[in-house]
Amino acid sequence: MREEFLHFIWKYKLYNQNSLLTTEGEKVEIINPGIYNTNAGPDFFDARIRIGHTLWAGNVEIHFRSSDWNKHGHQNDKSYQNTILHVVEDEDTSINNNIPTLLLKWPNWLESNYESLVKDNNRAGCASRLFQIDPFRIKFFLNGILIERLKQKIETIEEILSETNQDWSETFYRILSQNFGLKENEVPFGMLARSLTQNVLAKHHDSLFQIEALLFGQAGLLGEELFADEYYLHLRNEYRFLADKYGLHPIAGYLWKFMRMHPGNFPTLRLAQMAQLIYKSHNLFSAVIETKTLTGIKKLFEINASEYWDTHYSFNKLSTKRPKSLGKEKFNLLMINVIVPFYFLYGENRNIASLKDRAIEILEQLPPEKNSIIKRWAEVGVTAENALESQALLQLQKKYCEPRKCLDCTIGHKIISHEPL
Repeated sequence: MREEFLHFIWKYKLYNQNSLLTTEGEKVEIINPGIYNTNAGPDFFDARIRIGHTLWAGNVEIHFRSSDWNKHGHQNDKSYQNTILHVVEDEDTSINNNIPTLLLKWPNWLESNYESLVKDNNRAGCASRLFQIDPFRIKFFLNGILIERLKQKIETIEEILSETNQDWSETFYRILSQNFGLKENEVPFGMLARSLTQNVLAKHHDSLFQIEALLFGQAGLLGEELFADEYYLHLRNEYRFLADKYGLHPIAGYLWKFMRMHPGNFPTLRLAQMAQLIYKSHNLFSAVIETKTLTGIKKLFEINASEYWDTHYSFNKLSTKRPKSLGKEKFNLLMINVIVPFYFLYGENRNIASLKDRAIEILEQLPPEKNSIIKRWAEVGVTAENALESQALLQLQKKYCEPRKCLDCTIGHKIISHEPL
């Protein structure tokens, strides 16, 4: 039996109310189970418990076996001195610590419900039991879990803000760069942005060709080929001049991944589109913050790679002529993973509630993502209506369902505590 299950029983008062006696036979009344502690120290702080005729205030420690008290070294730990009750499922030995011990009992069906969830082979163990939950409750829960996912994205932004000495514009440029490639090229895009600051690019904001030369050259993609087309050779010559001027050293070109990728996601094409965005939108971060509608933001990101890329996906290899726009799907992902978290964090940091509201509104306006996880949820009756709900379902799957943290999940909680008919 996992101690987390005992914590769950205690926290939500799911134990048998009529069998609360200490091992010495004194009646126990749980007035307040305390505040759940997920860090070091007793499991629950500041509980209010009546034992016999005495009301106690203090901490509660919970173990599977009573012998775990000594096994975990609590007898020598001062942080456990204010423990008023030791709660166990099995008293395998008597502990001489002058702390009353309570044997915790609960209905057998609670344990059966819990075990059926965590042992289910499905990705979401609750899939076959979702009919027990009011669909409105599921939607309400998803709204809450979305904030959890947003905060997770915000933590990454805050780390880079710290690196850039709270330079919001530079931080936005780095996060945007990381998200311009797929996961396969997230790392080299991030390395590129760190090696080539926005300030250097800004000095050439009036020359698309120089911005391209800086990005491709710093990406390590302008090698020493003797036979190459004119565009490639001109880029290389321009980069050598600029690299010498600014003391730049490119990242390793072999870091970029092309294998088993759709040509539309090749890093060369994404870099060309990124160059166009930097060229088109000077002070992009300020423009994004000041733009109040989704339509307005779309206009900022309505870009095509330069003319060379109409007939190329990579250097020196001709392809069928086709303008290379950013695309709706890529734009939506940038909104979800970059713009929305920045709106939320900047609004929180500057105390601008309208920006935080805008972040949520945009997620509600964007279509749900299309991937295997969202598809599986739809198959069990939970359909994402928008990006807010698809983001929440991704968070639910990765942070709760896959690690089987059903006890921390509102849906899991409802199913476990649902008494069979």
